[in-house]
Amino acid sequence: MFVNFFYELKRAGVPVSLTEWITLMEALSKGLAFSSLRGFYYLARAVLVKSEVHFDNYDMAFQNYFQGVETAEKVLEQALGWLEEEQPPLLISLEEEEKELFRDWDVKKLRQTLDEKLKTQDEKRLGGSSLAGTGGGSRLGHSGFNPKGGVRLGGASGGSSAVKVAGGRHYRGYRSDVIIGVRQFEAALRILSQLTTRHEGLKSELDLNGTVNATCRNAGRLKLVWDRPRKNKMKVVLLMDSGGSMDPYIDLCSKLFSAVKRSTHLKDLKVYYFHNCVYQDIYLRPACVWSNAVKTYDVLLHNLDPDYRLIIVGDASMAPGELTMANGAIDWESVNNESGLVWLERLVRHFKHAVWLNPIPAQGWDERMNYRAHTINMVRELFPMFELSLSGLQQAVKRLKVCV
Repeated sequence: MFVNFFYELKRAGVPVSLTEWITLMEALSKGLAFSSLRGFYYLARAVLVKSEVHFDNYDMAFQNYFQGVETAEKVLEQALGWLEEEQPPLLISLEEEEKELFRDWDVKKLRQTLDEKLKTQDEKRLGGSSLAGTGGGSRLGHSGFNPKGGVRLGGASGGSSAVKVAGGRHYRGYRSDVIIGVRQFEAALRILSQLTTRHEGLKSELDLNGTVNATCRNAGRLKLVWDRPRKNKMKVVLLMDSGGSMDPYIDLCSKLFSAVKRSTHLKDLKVYYFHNCVYQDIYLRPACVWSNAVKTYDVLLHNLDPDYRLIIVGDASMAPGELTMANGAIDWESVNNESGLVWLERLVRHFKHAVWLNPIPAQGWDERMNYRAHTINMVRELFPMFELSLSGLQQAVKRLKVCV
């Protein structure tokens, strides 16, 4: 049952296993979907989706697979036939005039009926099945439910079908592959905190528990055990592209900068700027002008030891000559007696750990889709490049933690 839906989820990137699928079939056999597509939507999501980051992919797969099911002519005819029948006693009992209210959907009659109902009401009506109000069973009002439907008067729409709920894509903000926005920065900082590791540095702190255990195993003769200190020794240097093609991402990068500066999980953080590519000079502020310039060799290659983690944020989109030619920088403020590739190669050789975060989604790195992707791929030959997204940061952090 619904085997093609299983493959649709796979195509959408939802990691569904056969074990979970069998569990869903068992749940369906027990009637836990309550014979409704909406019930199936929530049941399948609860059983098959392991993390909220996949909710949006699930919604898109559900919409693609079940689109049109609820509006098929046969289903509509069956529903209309059911509505013509007498309702079970457990459903809300409606007044006779309400049963006839929408048979021909006469607007004038609807307005007349509404006016008559409102004349009998002198205050806000909450609940009930007869008068126009909120949260009741009447066919006039909002935020309620009537098995035959009705007209919403004010308020927000509710009771959407399963396909409409899926089509709303309310969980797109939880995706891990979207470009980071305001809501994702807190999660991004938690990912950056993974840079902390106790597998580096000298073992200079006494491990009391380890010493006790080792002494006991040593027949009571004292045996000291040392461990690396818990204090974080992670050091990061952040280089951020500023201006030009990065202008569309200025809000993103400024928020990222502010969030990182407020973080306390790094022992040292250095932040510098460049325009398009790193040359002889880098800059202390986003305005890449001579008054903010410092020498790249002195600041990065001479003063910083190779254990610093180098993170470069930029779209790597520029004229090819800016990478391959001396004096090829298009900015008059930039000085590049040597090509940009020469300086990037020096950075790669100096820092043991380096990654490049690109705000352009990975599909934009294809030269067939983006004419500026030529320089992106030239940079990728030197630096491991990742998207500036949650999943991209996760991959970049793993790369930064690998000792080379």
